[in-house]
Amino acid sequence: MQNGYQHLPASAQAAFANLVPAAQSISLNRTVADLPGGFTQKKLGKMTYWYYQFKSLDGKTRQIYLGNDSESLRGLMADFKKQPSHTEALAHLGRLCRSAIELGANAIGRTHYRILQRLADHGFFHAGGILIGTHAFLAYQNHFGIRWTEGNQTLDIDFAHPGNNLSIAMPDGLKMDARSVIESLEMGFIPNVSQTTFTKQDEPDLQLDFVTPKVNTTDAPIRVHALNLSMQPLQFMNFSMDATMQAVLISRNGPVAINVPKAERYALHKLIVFGERPPELQVKAQKDIAQAASLIAYLQENEPDALEEAWEMIQRSGKGWISRCMRGAEYLKSRYPDIELDFIKT
Repeated sequence: MQNGYQHLPASAQAAFANLVPAAQSISLNRTVADLPGGFTQKKLGKMTYWYYQFKSLDGKTRQIYLGNDSESLRGLMADFKKQPSHTEALAHLGRLCRSAIELGANAIGRTHYRILQRLADHGFFHAGGILIGTHAFLAYQNHFGIRWTEGNQTLDIDFAHPGNNLSIAMPDGLKMDARSVIESLEMGFIPNVSQTTFTKQDEPDLQLDFVTPKVNTTDAPIRVHALNLSMQPLQFMNFSMDATMQAVLISRNGPVAINVPKAERYALHKLIVFGERPPELQVKAQKDIAQAASLIAYLQENEPDALEEAWEMIQRSGKGWISRCMRGAEYLKSRYPDIELDFIKT
């Protein structure tokens, strides 16, 4: 490994940068009106009332009250109909994504895009969800204008959420039911016994894992009723989740706006958990180190202050955190001696 990454062509970087604001805007402004449906009215006596009617994930028809019939409300509805539809906007973004990919930007596969987009469409990331694991590592590529040369292969998709420690506020009329979202994909995902992992029946290597920070001594799954999900508590997970950023992944079908840990937190978290992996997960442990090395190499050259701040946070967290991170750092240095770790000051 020289530095673990290659720079993307300038044209690819520019094309990706141009589509990011539009992708994030669509995600930020998503409301119930973006779901397939239309306006409908009800008459009670002499009064007329307007609603927006749509089908939810369970197939039931639902309605959102808009107001009494009035000239101003009819004007707003007319203006709404004249605006480019959510479908048209996504089609345009799809074209921008394909152009960026053809110029050299990094893309995710269709299956993974479909899963992420479905969860995004129904508010998982609005509700505090965070993409972790290798897909977060992949998201840093276009964000930084680079391509990783190692540690960038995965079939799993890993999600994290603060769980019951976060009060979930959703746009009016939208309810985050992650279990129903996964079922609506109709891809054959079956939950494991603990209900924290969903495995594709005909492709068992494709798993959706849901985790949350460990807040006590129990390893028992935590039920997050606001998401209709169970999540596996993991120690040290809060280090990644306490500092996040917005990112955009793209496929030939379009973009998906997500939340990911800040890159420096992701890198040092990989060092912390390296020694915690059991023997049967040593392949993942090796990938942890490869990803940490690539990110540290990039950040050392471009954002060294971020690494120093993340290390200072570990120092404030106690001796156990420091010793674990040092153990991971020592192994990284033995495997990648060209990677500088001078931000670690003891």
